[in-house]
Amino acid sequence: MENLKNVAPIEDFNWDAYENGESFAGASREEIEKSYDNTLNKVNDREVVDGTVISMNKREVVVNIGYKSDGIIPLSEFRYNPDLKVGDKVEVYIENQEDKKGQLVLSHRKARATRSWDRVNEALESSEIIKGYIKCRTKGGMIVDVFGIEAFLPGSQIDVKPIRDYDVFVGKTMEFKVVKINQEFRNVVVSHKALIEAELEQQKKEIISKLDKGQVLEGTVKNITSYGVFIDLGGVDGLIHITDLSWGRVNDPHEVVELDQKLNVVILDFDDEKKRIALGLKQLTPHPWDALDPNLKVGDKVTGKVVVMADYGAFIEIAPGVEGLIHVSEMSWSQHLRSAQDFMKVGDTVEAVILTLDREERKMSLGIKQLKEDPWATIEEKYPIGSKHTAKVRNFTNFGVFVEIEEGVDGLIHISDLSWTKKIKHPSEFTQIGADIEVQVLEIDKENRRLSLGHKQLEENPWDVFETIFTVGSVHEGTIIESLEKGAVIALPYGVEGFATPKHLVKKDGTQAQVDEKLEFKVIEFNKEAKRIILSHSRIFEDAAKAEEKAEKKASKKAAKKEEPAIQNQAASTTLGDIDALAALKEQLDAAKK
Repeated sequence: MENLKNVAPIEDFNWDAYENGESFAGASREEIEKSYDNTLNKVNDREVVDGTVISMNKREVVVNIGYKSDGIIPLSEFRYNPDLKVGDKVEVYIENQEDKKGQLVLSHRKARATRSWDRVNEALESSEIIKGYIKCRTKGGMIVDVFGIEAFLPGSQIDVKPIRDYDVFVGKTMEFKVVKINQEFRNVVVSHKALIEAELEQQKKEIISKLDKGQVLEGTVKNITSYGVFIDLGGVDGLIHITDLSWGRVNDPHEVVELDQKLNVVILDFDDEKKRIALGLKQLTPHPWDALDPNLKVGDKVTGKVVVMADYGAFIEIAPGVEGLIHVSEMSWSQHLRSAQDFMKVGDTVEAVILTLDREERKMSLGIKQLKEDPWATIEEKYPIGSKHTAKVRNFTNFGVFVEIEEGVDGLIHISDLSWTKKIKHPSEFTQIGADIEVQVLEIDKENRRLSLGHKQLEENPWDVFETIFTVGSVHEGTIIESLEKGAVIALPYGVEGFATPKHLVKKDGTQAQVDEKLEFKVIEFNKEAKRIILSHSRIFEDAAKAEEKAEKKASKKAAKKEEPAIQNQAASTTLGDIDALAALKEQLDAAKK
């Protein structure tokens, strides 16, 4: 209150004239307002004008366009330009000269959009470097705000190096070049990579001009693929093929190098234009074969890791870059054809014996079966003739069964040695693959590494008993179980079978015996060695008829012998007159003989 001063009004102020619209110095209010308006810019709605930033905070930017009031624009419309400051010139779009609050309504975004299409086309024609704000990620690249237009930045155009994390670019303002415009769809493609390529091209020429085979350079791992590693040599790229990363086998380059790692490489080769550069890493170290223990020799034991598998064998790495092959035939004493995968897999650690070693050719063959004793070295002691064992069925042939008593010890059971009594057409009727079977050693073939085995020999030979039962001439009841072209198979007692030809299957009434008929059969042949019994049904009644006929003949002979002495006595006393009577008697005797 103390600071307030009493201000006296102008004594000669004409209040009546003021109320009537009269102004100072005799000028009217309209004249004064007109002269005031002349000091301001003439602006129209929906017009783009330039303005000056006069103040700004975290949310808003105040812009003066020389109008009677200033406009306020949200700061978010300037996010593409983080360097905005007071005093900067900006273009604005006049939406309304005066809203309900008397406020000038401006938009920077609409101003940019109004002029953006012309400006973006000008930038393409003149190769102008422009600024853009990366708004967000999209499929294959980024969306960039350029003059208010949403332009596409392909992932490959962000940098000369492959980009692993796109998200780090979101929200950044960067410089770009417009590289493509689709006028019909109003699509704009921009590139940041294009700005630095020209500079890099010059660097490349300088680097490439100095390259030479055998030269060792420092590089940075730029990209890792399944087939190799790309190295940035300082503006020019080279490739280390997967086979040139290490002397040992490499399944994945990530095992050897990592992204952004710095390492020395040697130039192996490049094309005439020096665009493709082949690099090597393993060549900077001596070949492992040259560093191999000079005392290592055939017969020594080594330990290594399985690095590659094939059906025919496995490659074992006993030192990085030093490999030996274990052929499948050296994995087991068994002679069965098997796959190497049955014995080991990639990554296994195995112990083996060196079989061959060629340092000049850098080749080595190994074996693991040599770590076990060869079972055939002492076969007569372990499996003597007559010994009994349990074997496993491995395979069939038409003539027998191949079995394995233990790994490396194989044998054959001939089909005839499977059973004493059964007639087996194929071994699959008797046993099955993978089954256990009891065997007895019959013969040892050491040279061919095979045993002759028998199964039936484990039981007593029933044919010794059959020999006493089915004697030639004995009669037994049998059933016809199978009809063949040359005869029929007859089932006899004790599980034995016999055979009869068609002529021996004729019944007494002249008909042929059929399958499933039960008849009496006579043994006409018994062969113990061949296990063969030949039978006849017809012989039973044929032999009975012959015996009867024989008996009749015998009786006739006896009767004839009794009559002959009487006739002779009578003949002695016969006279010449009795000749006719003798002739009649002779005829009678002849008839009796017949």
